[in-house]
Amino acid sequence: MRKEVRICFLGLSALLLAPVAVAAQSLEGKVIEHRLKNGLTLLMYERHQAPIVSCRTFVNVGSANDRLGETGIAHMTEHIAFKGSKTIGTTDYVQEKVHLDRLHELWRAFNHEREKGRNADAERLAQLQEEIRETQKKADAFVVSEAYSKILEEHGGIGLNASTSRDSTQYFVDLPANRLELWMLLEADRLMNIVPREFYKERDVVMEERRMRTDASPIGTLIEQFLGTAFIAHPYGLPAIGWASDIEGLTVEELEAFYRRYYSPSNMTVALVGSIQPDAVILMAEKYFGQIPSGPPAPRIHTVEPPQVGERRVKVEWDSNPYILLGYHRPDVRHEDDPVFDVISFLLSTGRTSQLYKHLVEEQQLAAYVSTSANFAGQKYPNLFFFVGVPLAPHTLEELEEALYEEIELLKRRPVDERELQKVINNMEAEFIDSLSSNSGLAEQLVFAQGIMGDWRAIEEQMERMKTITAADVMRVANKYFTERNRTVAWLVKKK
Repeated sequence: MRKEVRICFLGLSALLLAPVAVAAQSLEGKVIEHRLKNGLTLLMYERHQAPIVSCRTFVNVGSANDRLGETGIAHMTEHIAFKGSKTIGTTDYVQEKVHLDRLHELWRAFNHEREKGRNADAERLAQLQEEIRETQKKADAFVVSEAYSKILEEHGGIGLNASTSRDSTQYFVDLPANRLELWMLLEADRLMNIVPREFYKERDVVMEERRMRTDASPIGTLIEQFLGTAFIAHPYGLPAIGWASDIEGLTVEELEAFYRRYYSPSNMTVALVGSIQPDAVILMAEKYFGQIPSGPPAPRIHTVEPPQVGERRVKVEWDSNPYILLGYHRPDVRHEDDPVFDVISFLLSTGRTSQLYKHLVEEQQLAAYVSTSANFAGQKYPNLFFFVGVPLAPHTLEELEEALYEEIELLKRRPVDERELQKVINNMEAEFIDSLSSNSGLAEQLVFAQGIMGDWRAIEEQMERMKTITAADVMRVANKYFTERNRTVAWLVKKK
């Protein structure tokens, strides 16, 4: 099942009784799966509480698929997908394309000259920059800004957005049910006819995102260094936002090649949950999504992170409060031990009765904050079980690190109380049911299970597996994975 990275305390949401009653039933026989001839998978769930439908397009590509030298391109592609198509977002695409082609040509010449370094012709660079500015203005004259978004919002769309993780890219919106065909028309159009308009402006936007989230953020920098230390081979160690030098050098040609490689129908899942008539939806999907040309299978990541052969440590100096991060390598979400890590994370850090909060925050008053995540960096490939903590002055990082190890040792040596374990499993089941109670939540779970785990049925199978977890399973997993040899430690310390 889909799980969010937890680096904060989470409380259970209030359960909405009517939707939960639906969600608590088995999904088997209620989810309708249809595969188009071009390979696109369509998942539908009929739910008529309100005349609304949640639409979610899942593309099985994330920042882990970025190539060295092109990091940040998956995220950049997500941005460009909102810029419209050959028909949406322009007053005259034929004329606009003339200026876009010239703009790309100028940027290629500028990059070529700049790559000469100290031997670059400064006068030539200045001339090219001026031509770029003028050509951009000419291209912009044909742009209808935010056209795609405005059309959907004018027809009642809410929550229109997208996200790029290391594992996937997702596009989503909630719409009145009678506007579903409009969404299909627009979604199929942008998937077939994407136009990288305003590419260079968006590249600057992504650069600014990196500066804000990482370069100017002590925690962002710490996490980037931490993952780069924990993963020496697998691309989970690369920054999802991309390296600054790579973002600055991204080209339209690279983005178009990335799009052709990964945005093929066989690499996509579309989920529609809400007030729908599946037979009519299938006809619409065939009409619009069926037009998208099929492509070759998307390339997969073959690099496997080698076993860690000793503890790794990294220290980041910043004028900031101290932080500690611990990460232990663990298998991917399809592994039989995956639900055990979820239970351990819940036991350790969910709520004020959790082990770490009780012991380190309340009783010993060593930590101002402490939390865990069962999956950190991603879920499709082997990832990390993650701890984060902030020492409470006058206590130190050394003291908090040692206290965290003592808590881990308790997991290894002392069986969890059966009643406490059952309470945790019950709470996790309630949280899972709650995640299915909304149309958007169910759509998200369905595409995650289909795209990452290979079958939408896996979301319920994972929950059933979780119900069988014992105190012995918790001890076994803690002893197997939470070892010094398998550990990466990162400190954020005051700059000297």
